[in-house]
Amino acid sequence: MYPQIHSKKIDPIFFVSIIFLLFASFVILNSLQPSLFPNYFLFMLFGLISFYWFSKVQFDALVAFSKILYIVSVLLLIIPLLVGATTRGVVRWIPIGAFSIQPSEIVRPFLILFFAQYITSEKVDLKRFFKIIIYFMIPFVLILVQPSLGVALLTAAAFMGVLLASSIKKKYIFSGTILLLLMLPIVWLFLAPYQQTRVLSFANPGSDPYGAGYNSIQAMISVGSGKISGRGLGQGVQTQLFFLPEKATDFVFAAFSEEMGFIGSGLLLLAYFILLWRLTNFSENSQGPLARAYLSGFFTVILAEIFIHIGMNMGLLPITGIPLPLLSAGGSSLLGTMTGFGIALSARR
Repeated sequence: MYPQIHSKKIDPIFFVSIIFLLFASFVILNSLQPSLFPNYFLFMLFGLISFYWFSKVQFDALVAFSKILYIVSVLLLIIPLLVGATTRGVVRWIPIGAFSIQPSEIVRPFLILFFAQYITSEKVDLKRFFKIIIYFMIPFVLILVQPSLGVALLTAAAFMGVLLASSIKKKYIFSGTILLLLMLPIVWLFLAPYQQTRVLSFANPGSDPYGAGYNSIQAMISVGSGKISGRGLGQGVQTQLFFLPEKATDFVFAAFSEEMGFIGSGLLLLAYFILLWRLTNFSENSQGPLARAYLSGFFTVILAEIFIHIGMNMGLLPITGIPLPLLSAGGSSLLGTMTGFGIALSARR
C-alpha cells in the first residue's frame, strides 16, 4: 500500500497564520542570532515541504502505516542514547554532518497518530488499557532519560489529549492519571540535578538570583522592558548584551517581547489563537473518531507548548526548556510541528 495523494485545498487562514509565524521567527532570530542563517532556511524549507506533502496524503493511508511509524519512532529515540552527541550533559541529538536532529521532536506527530489509531480501533477493556499505558511509557521513558523533561511532558500532554477525545471509559483515564501521579517520585529520580534545582527555585527565584533563579529573573525583565512598542530589532538590552540566556530557543518569547513590545507580542498571540481555533474547527469537522483523536492530541500539545513556554518566560511556571512552536530556533521542533500541522489538514473532512 502506498500513500494516496488527494486534491484537498489547504485552509487559507490556517496557512497564512503559519507563514506569519515563520516570518516572525526569521525576523527575531536574524536579530538575536544571525549565525543561524542561511542554514536555518533549509529547515524552514523542509518544514514547508513536509507540511504540504502530509496535508495531501490520504489520512487513512497514514493510519495504515501508524504501527510502522511507532516502531521507527521508538528506534529513533534509542539511537541518541547509543551514538548521540552529548551537549551540556544531555544526549538528545543525532549528528548528521554539519547538522543535528532531535528525534524526540520529530516523532511526536507519529506517536500521536499511533496512539489515536490504537485507542480508537477496538473497544478498550482493562487489559487493552494497560497495553495502551505500556505503549505510551516506552517513548516517554526513552525521552525522559535523555534527559528531556519538557519534551516528555509534551508527549504526556499529547497522549492525554488523545484519551480525552476517545470513547474510552473515563474511569480508565482517571485510573491512568492517578498512576502517573504516583510515578512522579520516580520521574524526579530521572531528572538531572540542574532540572531539580529549576523546579525547587521556581517558588522564589530571588533566593538565588545569580544561580538557579537567574534565567527566570532575566526573562521577566526582558518581557517588561519591551513596554508597548518594544525597543526595536537589535536594540534589546537584555538580549543583545547577553543577559538573557538561550534567547533564540527557551526564551525567545521574552526576547521577542523586549524587541517588539506589547503590540508585537499581541500579534504573535493572535496568530497562535487562530491556529488553535482552526485546529478546533478541524476536529469538529474531522473524518471520524480516529481523526478527531489525532486532532485532539495535536491541539493539546500545541496549546501546552504555547502555555508552558510563555508561562516560564513570564515567571509563572518552572523553567522546562520547551520551545515556542514555529518561533524558537530548532530545526527538529520546526520539522515535527509542520509535519503535525500537515497531518491535521489531512484529517479534516
